[in-house]
Amino acid sequence: MNALDLKGRVAAITGGARGIGLAVAERVAASGGRPAIWDVDLAEAERVAARLGGVAARVDVADYASIEAALAATEARLGPLDILVANAGITGPNATVEAYPIEAWRQVIEIDLTGVFLSCRAVVPGMRARNYGRIVNVASIAGKEGNPNAAAYSAAKAGVIGFTKSLGKELAQTGVRVNCVTPAAAATDIFKQMTEAQIAYMLSKIPAGRFAEVEEIAGLICWLASPDCSFSTGAVFDVSGGRATY
Repeated sequence: MNALDLKGRVAAITGGARGIGLAVAERVAASGGRPAIWDVDLAEAERVAARLGGVAARVDVADYASIEAALAATEARLGPLDILVANAGITGPNATVEAYPIEAWRQVIEIDLTGVFLSCRAVVPGMRARNYGRIVNVASIAGKEGNPNAAAYSAAKAGVIGFTKSLGKELAQTGVRVNCVTPAAAATDIFKQMTEAQIAYMLSKIPAGRFAEVEEIAGLICWLASPDCSFSTGAVFDVSGGRATY
């Protein structure tokens, strides 16, 4: 593992109890940072935080009050927040648009897109006041290409890309950098929300012939969260095994 300089940096990771978020939390801790595990599963978040020497908070990213409470509790224990990794998300059902449940559509947009907005909205004022911060939003290659039978997820992740570009421009003349990553699929618990046909489709689109490892995604995220990422902002970084075409 290459060394990254996150010494003393306080990093909140939404959805940090498992999958990509967990890999990010582990890389933050290994790089000298102090992870705050923000997850809807408080028991698992507390187990991860205890193992990594961080803190945990129950966070529903669709609930702004819970984000504000987690931010206040995190900063009270660890100090000012330096890094936000907005990672929490769900896939929603695999269905055609004409058959897509309306309430499921709303839930995916609320968690995967609005949740990123709310998380960023909560942390930006403090970062701007301190003139330092790193925000990394986790989008998806589906947000660039649009996966069939996953319209809500694709639309939400496309929204994350557009939101990241907008916020990055708003903060470009400050010390806050805002970027997003667009991974191809990784074999995490999120696969439990998908059909086997959908999983096979995603694998067939990856020229590398395999899914991403969460550690590979975490490595890029943590570089974007480091002081070394000083000029890139409002940008989109692929981790797609060659799938991305632009």
